[in-house]
Amino acid sequence: MKVGQYVNISPYLTHLTDWVMGEVIEVEDNPYRGIVIAAKDNLGRIFWGESDYFEPVNEKELCLQ
Repeated sequence: MKVGQYVNISPYLTHLTDWVMGEVIEVEDNPYRGIVIAAKDNLGRIFWGESDYFEPVNEKELCLQ
């Protein structure tokens, strides 16, 4: 994943019932936790965690209106 890419964020990180879409704002190669992603949703909330909890959004799912 790279900065600017859109991802779905797992409810495990958000503590919400559904996956949330956000934009990757930081990617870190942490020596203890592996790849750590920080993503910001459309409400301005920032979620971060291991890359296992993020799924890339393909272009067909992305709807920018």
